[in-house]
Amino acid sequence: MKRWLPFEWIAAVRFLLDGAVQTLVIVGGIAIGVGVIVFMSAMLAGLQANFIKRVLTSVPQIQLLPPDQVARPLRDQPGTVEAAVVQRPTQRMISIDQWPKIRAEMQARPDVVYAAATASGSALALRGDTSRAVTLYGIEPEIYFKIVKVPDFIVAGEAQVTTEGILIGIELARDLGASLGDKIIVSTPLAGNRILTIKGIFDFGNKAANQRNTFVTLRNAQSMLGLIGGVTSIDLTVEDIYAAETIAQEIQAMLQVKADSWIKTNAQFFTAVQAQQNSNTLIRLFVGLSVAFGIAAVLIVSVIQRSKDIGILRAMGTRRGQILRVFLIQGGLLAFVGSVLGSAFGALALFTWHRSARQVDGSELFPLILDPDLFVWAAVLATATGVAAAIAPALRAARLDPVVAIRG
Repeated sequence: MKRWLPFEWIAAVRFLLDGAVQTLVIVGGIAIGVGVIVFMSAMLAGLQANFIKRVLTSVPQIQLLPPDQVARPLRDQPGTVEAAVVQRPTQRMISIDQWPKIRAEMQARPDVVYAAATASGSALALRGDTSRAVTLYGIEPEIYFKIVKVPDFIVAGEAQVTTEGILIGIELARDLGASLGDKIIVSTPLAGNRILTIKGIFDFGNKAANQRNTFVTLRNAQSMLGLIGGVTSIDLTVEDIYAAETIAQEIQAMLQVKADSWIKTNAQFFTAVQAQQNSNTLIRLFVGLSVAFGIAAVLIVSVIQRSKDIGILRAMGTRRGQILRVFLIQGGLLAFVGSVLGSAFGALALFTWHRSARQVDGSELFPLILDPDLFVWAAVLATATGVAAAIAPALRAARLDPVVAIRG
């Protein structure tokens, strides 16, 4: 093996093996640091994915709505006097103007995955003497279910929206005392009472959504809400969920619609996600700094202990550049070996925590997400950190005067 290894690698490995105790201590420290980074990054990624899934289960990522109705005073009309205060008018339920054209334009955008038209409004669900206020969503299930994945949350029946059928939440079913196959009355001011059969019951994991959201066919909702041929929103999913607000602002600037993204409507949640990401970054930064200082400290001690050896090597004709590379290689080797062990340690700790940590209902606290790129980047960044930390002691070793070093 020594025949093909460069001198710098032979010397670096020999120095590390001679100081086996120091090497094991620093490798252990690096492994713990990298393990913490891998564990925290993977766990926070899982928690974040779980939070986002819960938020986006019952809402689209971007929703296009009719623009707000505003009062426009008459101007330049003979005999008219403009009031000192122009009051905001009540917001009537209106359809998006030319919505088929807008939906086609949205579906053609490269950053939009799905676009579905929806007619929604308030209604009253009645069964016996019990009534509950609900939001009636008229949908085209073949498209809408790709945006809000209702079939994944069905706990009874099927996600089957028919002319005479309706999907309701588990909380609403409990409040009405209804079960699968029962008939309920859905009442709206314009269409009066409509008897519909419960075809499916869903559980979004959100009590408010389970109490209010109901789904019928788009034609039924248009008829019951007085929106013949119209829709109240166009729901979108996008390629990058974190770019939703930027895309929404761009759409609003181009079209006569109001565009609300999930980031805007869930501002507090998004702020919490951003704070979580910032905390994760700071943790990784400080752990990385502690690892770097540990490597530098061990290598500085190694330079001091091996001053005579370095002096002898210099006296035998070893160049300063070779001495420099010896200690840079040591830093890189320490960090790489430590990162490999740390990645294994972090993954094992994550598996253990994932199996033991459970929510109140017994389900997993967070999905297990182990991205291979995480381990690759952990090894690359740890090795780069090790080499960077070794620069100072390597320069010190390269600058040693051989005569002074041999004399001690």
